[in-house]
Amino acid sequence: MVLTMFLLGLLYVVFMAVLIAVGARAVVVLVIAAGFLLVQYFFSDKIALYAMGGREVSPQEAPELHAVIDRLSALADMPKPRVAVADSDLPNAFATGRNQKNSVVCVTTGLLRRLDPPELEGVLAHEMSHVAHRDVAVMTIASFLGVVAGLMTRFALYTGLGRNRDNQGGLPIGLIIVLVSTIVYCVSFVLTRLLSRYRELAADRAGAYLTQRPSALASALTKVSGEIARIPTRDLREAQSFNAFYFAPALNRASVAALFATHPPLEKRLEQLARISGELGREA
Repeated sequence: MVLTMFLLGLLYVVFMAVLIAVGARAVVVLVIAAGFLLVQYFFSDKIALYAMGGREVSPQEAPELHAVIDRLSALADMPKPRVAVADSDLPNAFATGRNQKNSVVCVTTGLLRRLDPPELEGVLAHEMSHVAHRDVAVMTIASFLGVVAGLMTRFALYTGLGRNRDNQGGLPIGLIIVLVSTIVYCVSFVLTRLLSRYRELAADRAGAYLTQRPSALASALTKVSGEIARIPTRDLREAQSFNAFYFAPALNRASVAALFATHPPLEKRLEQLARISGELGREA
């Protein structure tokens, strides 16, 4: 993950250097992109809950769910996140929030109906690992470069920079910006997806060690993936835009290149959990 973040940072420096070299007015784009970044960073929990139809629930409304979160918070020695439930048959869960004190863990009613208590605990441990690792903040910052590149392309197209040539009478400045921005966006997209897959594996690992029951998390992964396959494709496509938040992707067909996936393959996640199970067995 450190290497991926380094490459994203290096890409950002190169991109800014090219924009300055061609004389682009990048300040406006940077200000707009920074505004988007700040809104996403500070209000990610509210935005995600609203988009996915989640609502916060009290201990009186969901005592069993709160009890699991209380136990995991004590084990992880971290502040208890807010607890929410989304009325959806899609069996899934997500965590969001910029830090541990401003976080929320949300599960769907479909997940609550399908998992037994140890499996649910494994899923919630995975989600709380995202909170502990500040994954929302990391992914928000990592996606900043892609936002800048996309806005820069639109800026070049809509302001007519493509008709203005550089001082040496070479290629239009706008064309240079569009080409560089497109390349940067594509590379940034791939690196961000790579980082997303790493963070999912890290959350699986941390969640398994937190509960000391990697087999329960593996069972939940297998069950959720199988149940999602039974959901109508139309409903899955509507939920696909939220894949980056979910415990398991809503739609992840084999035809989609693994390079662009937000989550690692199920087989890879299960292999890691099997190794952890073996390690814990030897320690015992």
